Amino acid sequence: MSDIDHKAALAARLAAGFGRRDFLKTTGAGLGLVAASAVGMNSAHAAPKKGGTLTLAWLDAIDTLDPHFTASGGSIKVINNIFNGLLKVSYDGKKVSFTPDLAAKWDMVDEKTHVFKLRPGVKFHNGDACDAAAVKWSVERVADPEVKSPHAWKFEQLAGVDIVDPLTVRLRFKKPFAFLPVALTGSTGRAGTIVSKRAVEQSGKGFGRNPVGTGPFKFASWRENDSIELVRNPDYFQAGLPYLDKVVIRLIKEPSAGVAAMMSGQVDGMSACPFQFIPDLRKNANLSVYGQVEGNYSFVGMNNKRAPFNDPMLRQAVSFAIDRDVIVQQSYFGEAIPAYTCISPPMTNFYDPNIAKSGRGQYFDMAKARALRAKAKVQGEINPVYIVTEGFTGSGGMGTRNAQLLAPMLAQIGIKPKIELVDRAVWTQRRNASDFDMYDEAWIADLDPDETITPEWSTGKPWNFVGYSNPVFDKAAAAAGETTDLATRRKLYLEAENTLMADAPLAVLAHMKVFKIMAKKVQGFEYIPADLLNLHTVSLA
Repeated sequence: MSDIDHKAALAARLAAGFGRRDFLKTTGAGLGLVAASAVGMNSAHAAPKKGGTLTLAWLDAIDTLDPHFTASGGSIKVINNIFNGLLKVSYDGKKVSFTPDLAAKWDMVDEKTHVFKLRPGVKFHNGDACDAAAVKWSVERVADPEVKSPHAWKFEQLAGVDIVDPLTVRLRFKKPFAFLPVALTGSTGRAGTIVSKRAVEQSGKGFGRNPVGTGPFKFASWRENDSIELVRNPDYFQAGLPYLDKVVIRLIKEPSAGVAAMMSGQVDGMSACPFQFIPDLRKNANLSVYGQVEGNYSFVGMNNKRAPFNDPMLRQAVSFAIDRDVIVQQSYFGEAIPAYTCISPPMTNFYDPNIAKSGRGQYFDMAKARALRAKAKVQGEINPVYIVTEGFTGSGGMGTRNAQLLAPMLAQIGIKPKIELVDRAVWTQRRNASDFDMYDEAWIADLDPDETITPEWSTGKPWNFVGYSNPVFDKAAAAAGETTDLATRRKLYLEAENTLMADAPLAVLAHMKVFKIMAKKVQGFEYIPADLLNLHTVSLA
């Protein structure tokens, strides 16, 4: 280490944004609170018991269990129990932090050089050693442009990976990378999830249906539209964990069916829950409801590549025609707050608690919307194609509810969307191909402003489905990710989000609470406000 403890400085600057106590002060008493019996680890109960099967109702979409390719929050929750990263997301009830996982020690020689000393004796589920060579191969798999991982942007500045010795690996970057601690987690970061080289080579594209990691649970089976089963990893590197023998994930498309199973005791927990069911679940004495506003935002994206939304005046008109208070109350049943920009309250060093009074960002102003609409290139009634899909994503970002609420608002400025309800797979395909005029989505589990705006809205990035491009935004967002100085990052993200909101390639809607439900007999569940579902510490009473 140098005289400057770069790692401590980076960790402090990044993790300072996720203080729950500060967040509660800024959002008002109770908004972000979890029920007293459901905060953090439920440690007031008896010592954990070994064995048993945990059955979960899984309402979130699962695309693949290959962490280097998934774009699904539902997949991340499963992946988090099969794999590990160099680092992991930790939560002490007050702050989110990034701590060593497969790494026994993490040092920063300077702002661009990270050295990781790995835990000895860790093995993949197929018996192969998880050593420096495995880490190097896994990181380079994500970074390789030929692989086409959607998470490759997280390693754009990677200069090289060096094997120092069998248990030590060094990552060299061209520039400082403030987002790196998130990227290297084995869950929401995904780029730093370590996978088995031999298993990937044996399964090829099928690895996402036959994943092999180092985590507390081993993949056992995936029955299409029915269930995924995980079994205990007896060789897990954390001695004595996990407690459970098996986890059965029941893939349930209809939310009401999942809620009914939860209420009747047919399942032990739910990975997520639609907002309208939360009041009834809270009343059930046998259940614990976990949830608070997390790092996320829902939005309507507008296709910048073609008419009519290649016109910024029209996009701006849309952004000011939306009454977000109505969306919060009727779509999210009050379990959210209006969004003015993409940056959400848990990012306390970047979120402005007074933004509602500041005049910044996007907000409801019908007079302004009509004035902007009058300046648009296309006059008269416009009928853009608005694609939606039913089902539940865990965040409430998609579905017909938002579209049906937005339709009468947009009608007041001469925009009457043609709402097309399509299957989720079709929706994903059309979204990825930019085959829409408008589409409805939510980005969730964001732990840093960099992941909140950079891959979604920077020119040419993989999740920029609307084709937005502005060099001012690109420059500010990129520069913010290349400095660990908090004041500089704050200034740059302010410039980036102001530019983005003014250009309005999207109309932001809300920052939402994210819920997980567990039966009271489930002991040791650790709630982490990052839309994760850690099961290694769970036992059944």
